[in-house]
Amino acid sequence: MESVLGGQGVLHAKPRTALDWVSVIRRGISSAAVDSATKTLHVTQAELAEALGIPERTLARRKKEGTLNSEESAKLVRLARVAERAQEVFENPDVAMHWLKSPNTALGTAVPLSLMDTDIGAESVLDTLGRIEHGVFA
Repeated sequence: MESVLGGQGVLHAKPRTALDWVSVIRRGISSAAVDSATKTLHVTQAELAEALGIPERTLARRKKEGTLNSEESAKLVRLARVAERAQEVFENPDVAMHWLKSPNTALGTAVPLSLMDTDIGAESVLDTLGRIEHGVFA
């Protein structure tokens, strides 16, 4: 997740456990993580905003302010977790991003990236990635 969000330099922390991430999220992630995520995930800021369920104008305002609030930070971390998991499963960042941006029959033809705005959607994508990893496609 760290690499998607810009690493220690952007996070101003080196979270090692899930509980470490809780404090990073509560404190608010630097808005520089938005730029890092758009570059790493090969998406525009508009696509990222839509995937996170955060208005694009709000993201732009947070970039000027310098920090995302805890709710926005949690959404960005959730997306980073899913993107990292996709990269692990497909063993190739480009293939992972293509998969995240393509309609998926296992998800009712939804585009995985479009499900990142909710916990249940993200969990569904993670479950699908787990089934792919274990060779269970249906």
